[in-house]
Amino acid sequence: MKHSNAIPAALGAALVALAAANVALADGAPVGNVDKGAMKVQMCQGCHGIEGWRTAFPEVYKVPRIAGQHPAYIVKALGEYKSGERSHPSMRAIAASLSDQDMADVAAYYGQGGLASKVK
Repeated sequence: MKHSNAIPAALGAALVALAAANVALADGAPVGNVDKGAMKVQMCQGCHGIEGWRTAFPEVYKVPRIAGQHPAYIVKALGEYKSGERSHPSMRAIAASLSDQDMADVAAYYGQGGLASKVK
């Protein structure tokens, strides 16, 4: 019988996200507002709201759906794009335009499901 590593990997990812959330709270990071986040995701929806979407810049890349993702993970990822730690040029440019509050709001919106119930 083959065992899958999917469950331990998912559990590990959840623990990392939880730890990041605790660090964010301890650092006094802004608390996200779902309604304000909904007004800030126009640029996100064009790629992250389309099932199976792929982008061709800077290379062919399958764009992940982020609806339902843990907010602390989204904030961390956006911060890493903004700082250059993550290198995707489009995401870096978008993240560079976001304040910490914007990131928290977008993360709150997507963390509660975002467009998941609206986009089929």
